[in-house]
Amino acid sequence: MPTSEPLIESSLLKKLDRLAILTRRAMLGDIQGERRSPRRGSSVEFADFRPYTVGDDIRQIDWNLYARMERIFLKLFVAEEELNVHLIVDTSASMDWGTPNKLRYAKQIAAAFGYIALANLDRVSVTAFAADAGAAQMPIVRGKRGAVPLFSFLQQLPAGQGGDLAKSCHRYIQTARTPGPLLLCSDLLDAGWKDALSALSSRRFEITVMHILAPQELEPELDGDFRLTDVEGGPAVEISADLDLLRRYRENLANWRAEIESFCNGRGLNYLPVDTVVPIEEFVLGRMRRRGVLR
Repeated sequence: MPTSEPLIESSLLKKLDRLAILTRRAMLGDIQGERRSPRRGSSVEFADFRPYTVGDDIRQIDWNLYARMERIFLKLFVAEEELNVHLIVDTSASMDWGTPNKLRYAKQIAAAFGYIALANLDRVSVTAFAADAGAAQMPIVRGKRGAVPLFSFLQQLPAGQGGDLAKSCHRYIQTARTPGPLLLCSDLLDAGWKDALSALSSRRFEITVMHILAPQELEPELDGDFRLTDVEGGPAVEISADLDLLRRYRENLANWRAEIESFCNGRGLNYLPVDTVVPIEEFVLGRMRRRGVLR
């Protein structure tokens, strides 16, 4: 549920100022930003030479090379252009659960990733999926002044009821075709998770899947008889929790996460399992950097 407690503490924001999103391939953006582009421009990082032609900027002539070869060449530099960063937050009812709460943790990850992008002059959009309310979207923002609407939008996002992740992702790729890093924050507790990830990977996004689970899902402490209720409307299930049941649950959970990771690896998606018990600062500054999402 939305709260007034800030998603990111000011002490962490100062540390995020020193980070940047790490991309595995060059992206073509719209205007000058902080990322390397395949285009040639006028930054300070040298890229290549090419012969001079009439009309070229004579300020880019390499006179030292002319003195050696008696031919005129221009110095080319790497253009630096902004990225289009896509943040997708699953707000289905299953996300609004656990201690610490999964949805709040997803908002914190999105807030941190979005802030880093804005601090590097990239463009950021946010979309929240929940079937009962459709997709809530924040208008694209750029630069540090975009942090206020970014945090406000995420802070106020409510949890929905049921969800259809696959349908939402198919709808997303029809409208958000500009390539760039895409961060999906979800517990993937949806029968269509493969279809959802396949849809996103069909476009030229550079996708990182944040698979968010609460410690109560990772290591449940149950004993006795229980009636489990599906918060998204599925049938209730009665169980008798014992050591054998918990052992089989952990095995199935490990197999499921391994299946998701293998599925992501096979499509060039970066997969990060997330335990909400890990402090957000430790996760962002530690695990996200070690996994090559940030630098």
